[in-house]
Amino acid sequence: MKAGLVTGAGSGIGRAAAIEFARQGAAVAVLDIDGAAAAETVGMIEKDGGEALAVTVDIADEESVRSAVERAATAYDGFDFAVNNAGMTSHHRRLDEMGLAEFERVVQVNLAGTFLCLKYELPVLAGGGAIVNVASNGGLYAIPSAPAYVAAKHGVVGLTKVAAVDYAPNGIRVNAVCPGPTRTPGFDKVAAGTEMIAMQAAITPLGRLAAPEEAAAAAVWLCSDAASFVTGIALSVDGGRRA
Repeated sequence: MKAGLVTGAGSGIGRAAAIEFARQGAAVAVLDIDGAAAAETVGMIEKDGGEALAVTVDIADEESVRSAVERAATAYDGFDFAVNNAGMTSHHRRLDEMGLAEFERVVQVNLAGTFLCLKYELPVLAGGGAIVNVASNGGLYAIPSAPAYVAAKHGVVGLTKVAAVDYAPNGIRVNAVCPGPTRTPGFDKVAAGTEMIAMQAAITPLGRLAAPEEAAAAAVWLCSDAASFVTGIALSVDGGRRA
């Protein structure tokens, strides 16, 4: 049985990825800053007959990441894949209107947090495996009034490429998924009472936003043997927006 971990798996894309890995027969460590949400995801997996473990983690804290990865690796005697999905958003503020503390917090969680996850996952995968970092289409082009988020997600894409090159000799593949707007609970909360969903759908060639399961499917595929010769890419899952 393959085993691995997914961060930010208490909801949205992370939860969808953890559930899909389990459906395909993998054991999954469900990592999230919200322990109750992680436990809820585990309950959903176990209800369908899968194997999962809830682990609370703050990816912005190095000791928390080290401990969480170690716990997952110990529980499953190592692992074969990792999806680094946890992060935070930051929008509706131009650069000159943003304080340094906010900028640093967004970069700490999204970029440094991904770095810390990679730092402790890569040694566990030393015998080979796959890692997917969930970036954003904001890691490929600008999102207006989101300077910290866009800078951090561009950094995640760059970090992914460096890790892919450095660890290819170890048989480790590292890729990024770059979702466009996705109907996660968090997105729906921000969009509530606005025309945001309709506006975003209107500028998407496929005419709608992604479901979390669609973005998660790309991450699961990149971790699978079907993607055995794919490494160092930033895969858009955006309904054609980048095109």
